[in-house]
Amino acid sequence: MDDVQDVLTSPALNRLILFAYLVPVFGMIPAAWTLTRGKSDRRHRSMSRLALTLGLVWGLGCLVFNTSGVSVGENGASAQMSMLLFNSVFTSGYFVTSLWLMVRLWKRQTLALPGLSSTKHSS
Repeated sequence: MDDVQDVLTSPALNRLILFAYLVPVFGMIPAAWTLTRGKSDRRHRSMSRLALTLGLVWGLGCLVFNTSGVSVGENGASAQMSMLLFNSVFTSGYFVTSLWLMVRLWKRQTLALPGLSSTKHSS
């Protein structure tokens, strides 16, 4: 029983869980589970909040770009193409930001985003 407890509390497993939070789109599931569970440490909760905030901002941004592109008129096709372009740049930015945070976690650097992180997350 002590061996199982040692494995579950190992620093390597904790870092792996932090990586799981930062996986684009799918990482929101373990992040939400961590926040609803309430039995995790401060670092895991703050990383979960950061991952959920990034994911929700991305989701809302995609929703706005997809619904605002639905226009009828002379420039309807042009406006729709512009919104699709903005949506793809926005989505790429979300994925690149998640990858950048993963690299910073791998290098054991602080994981803070200006405007989104209230405290610095260290691994």
